Order: sequence, then structure tokens, then C-alpha cells
Amino acid sequence: MVTARDAVVVGSGPNGLAAAVTLAAAGLDVEVVEAADTPGGGSRSAELTLPGYLHDACSAVHPMAAASPFFRAFDLPARGVELLEPEVQFAHPLDEGPWGVALRDLDATADLLGAGGARYARLLRPLVEEAGELVPTFLSTLRSPPAGPGLAVAASFALRAGLTLPALLAGLGDERAAGLLAGVGAHAPGRQVGIAPAAVAVVLTALAHSGGWVVPRGGSQALVDALVADLRARGGTLRTGQRVHDLGELPPARAVLLDVSPAEVLRIAGDRLPAAHAAALRRYRYGPGACTVHYALAGPVPWRDEAARRAGTLHLGGTWREIAAAEAEVAAGRHAQRPYVLVAQPGVVDPGRSPDGHAVLWTYCHVPNGSTLDVSAHVDAQVERFAPGFRDLVLARHVRTAAQLAAENPADVGGDFAQGATTLRQVLARPVPRWDVHSTPLAGLYLCSSATAPGPGVHGMCGWWAARAALRRTFGIRRMPSVAPR
Repeated sequence: MVTARDAVVVGSGPNGLAAAVTLAAAGLDVEVVEAADTPGGGSRSAELTLPGYLHDACSAVHPMAAASPFFRAFDLPARGVELLEPEVQFAHPLDEGPWGVALRDLDATADLLGAGGARYARLLRPLVEEAGELVPTFLSTLRSPPAGPGLAVAASFALRAGLTLPALLAGLGDERAAGLLAGVGAHAPGRQVGIAPAAVAVVLTALAHSGGWVVPRGGSQALVDALVADLRARGGTLRTGQRVHDLGELPPARAVLLDVSPAEVLRIAGDRLPAAHAAALRRYRYGPGACTVHYALAGPVPWRDEAARRAGTLHLGGTWREIAAAEAEVAAGRHAQRPYVLVAQPGVVDPGRSPDGHAVLWTYCHVPNGSTLDVSAHVDAQVERFAPGFRDLVLARHVRTAAQLAAENPADVGGDFAQGATTLRQVLARPVPRWDVHSTPLAGLYLCSSATAPGPGVHGMCGWWAARAALRRTFGIRRMPSVAPR
């Protein structure tokens, strides 16, 4: 006999689980259905290479989790989740001269940057000092203007992010300072010329100097485990290994929330969607894919710059012009020979991820959407470029091509784990031009994935906002429930 529920959530990534615990906190009977055998989506952790080496499958470093209003309300520390902050937030290697290094302290970072330091600090200081107002605005549904101090902070942000990224970088007048921002901006894959990469660059860099680029002890799975434990404590249930092919397969429920891509919405909802809405979902654009390469190492990476050995994150690619050229190649549907490579070394703060004296290394680079090419040789070369002797330390690799990422997690269409191209249009109308972006024309059906506002990142806010829409529209509950530990 099928048990009816108040709400069913399809997908157990951080957004789906955030939606589920919020609905459960309102006293609703909630069930989460997950296609994989373990919950977490892109926030799973596992021994991917060798026994004793714990890797984050997709997401690894979490500035958004530390700053997210949802996770602050959820109170991760009270639930035993340790967010560990590296001494060096991130580093940017260059072939010649000193490397760019970002510390938590903005002024200390500026001092290390030499000629470009004063301009770097002047650019970021207003956003760092008012990060408490900036983050809620950036992680909102972008459907109403911020009030009070948030309005001034938003205006300051707009003045900075309203420039294209090349204009911002050229204004710094220093390769190290420009490299730091360029490496962060390329977290938004594709051509580095629009407003979106500039916005990503200034917001995430400001977070490095305010909340920190933190790493969960024991891997990103720690975030997922805390969410699942809370859901169950509130009476919710989780079913894994159950891929949904049609809405009709779900238990009867007043509300269904989908933590899936627009392509999956079309597959699951089928002909139930009005033709115009379905057509709009089909027009949704996906961005470049990623090829992930995880390493088990016999020792820490021998970066040429001593400070980089204490960095949680590194952005490899050389000068900002080299990074822009590599990303332009990918946007044009080609594989860059010297790709931009994003690197995390969690062992600098969480040595328990590997046996004593050894290390794990997390990397990925952008590739054309749907790519089946294993580009680990290019990733190897970029790491070796800045850390001679790296290849000698490699004990094992685990590679997932973009196509394999998509096969393992259908939400990552073509290996795009940002779940959509980061363009200005798709920031403001994500996934379709609609005032309430988390609702659909079907009564009781909602979308809570990263394909909705406020977009990608491990912050849970897409799920939180979608749950609010469902509570208001379907259940007549207008006050958001507390998700704090009971």
C-alpha cells in the first residue's frame, strides 16, 4: 500500500534536502526520493582511488555554506559539522615572480600583492565590510530590491560587477592581483567577458576575506549527513536507489519538489506541463561540462611557492589572459591544451582524508558540454607546471569525463554541474521568465535545484526558497519555520 505524503522531494542534493528539512520543520510529512544509492548529489564523499583516501566527488570547498542564510539558520556547528578554514584561502600560481595569495585578512593580502594591492583592497573593502548584507542579497530570489543597508551594498556590488571581468582586471594593474580575481571568476565557466564572471569573482573573493573558503571535516558528505539526520529526526523519510521516470510513480502528495535539471523536469513531468512552459524549459541553456581528476598522492604537492602549500584552493592557468583564452576555447566547443584547472587540497586542514604523510588532491577542468574525452594528461601537466615532481607522487587517479558525470547524476546535463550557463539572462530568469521561479504552472509542482535562483553553489538556498513557495502556495503557511536544532 502506497502511503500518501504532504510533500515529496525528488533528489537529495543540498537543495533538495534543504527543501525537505524546511517542509518537515513546518510539521509536514515529507519523503525524499533519490536515484543514487547514497544521498548527497554533488556533495558526496567516497574512497574513489585507494582504500583510506577520502575524496569529495564534486563539491569540496564551501564559501557559500559558511555564508548561506539557510545553513546559518540550520546551525552546522551545533550539529557537529566542523568547517575548517585554511591559513591561505586560495592561491594563484604564475610562471614568473611571486604568486598571488589570498589570506583571510584583506589588508595582509594587499600587502603581499605589491603594486596592485592597494587597488585590490579598494575594490573589495566595501563588500568585505558589508558581507553580512551582500550575501543575503546575492542569495535571494532577485525579485525585490534589498532594504536598508543592503541597498547601499547592492549598489556598491553593482558598480564593481557591472564592469566586464577584463575591465576589472586591467584596472588592477598587476598580474598577481588580476590573477587572483581571474581564477575566482572562472568558477563561472565559459567566456570570461560578461557581467556574470565579474560578479562571481567579486562575491567569492569577498567571502574569502569575510567568512572564509572552508572545508568540512570528513568531506562534503558531512553536510549531507547532518541534513539527512535532521530530516529523519523530524519524521521525514529517505528512499535511495529509486530513479523517478514519471510523476505518477510518486506517492500521492499535495506538493512535489524537484531537485533536478530542467531537462529532467521535462522527462518526469511529460505531457502534464503546458506547451509554452515546456518550450521555455527546452530553451534553457547549459554551460560547459567538467572533467574531474582525483589523485591519491604519496605526499603533499610540492608547489614552488611555499605559501601555496598551505592553501585550501588553487587556480591553475597562468595569467588572466591565459585563463580567458582557455575558457574561450571551451566555450567554442574545443578542449584547451592548457586548461584552467581548479584544485583543492583538503588535507591542509583535514589530514584524516588520507594515510599519514600522504595526501588527496581534488581537481577539475572545464570541457565542452557532453565531452567524452579524458583530459587527465592536461591536468597532470598543469599541476606539474607549477609543482615540479608532482607526477612522481601519484599513486592512483580517478577520472570522470563530462559524459560520465552526466550519466552518474542526470542533474548535471552534459557534465555541467552548475546546472545551466551562467549568463545575465539566466541569472535573472532561471530557468524560465517567471516571477515565482520555483513554482510551475502545475499546481503543487515546484523546482528546487540549482537551475533556479539564486543559482549554483552549496548553499541550500534554492531549496529553502522553493520550500517557502510551496508552504505559501500549497499549504497556506506564510511564516518560514525554524530549521535550527531542536
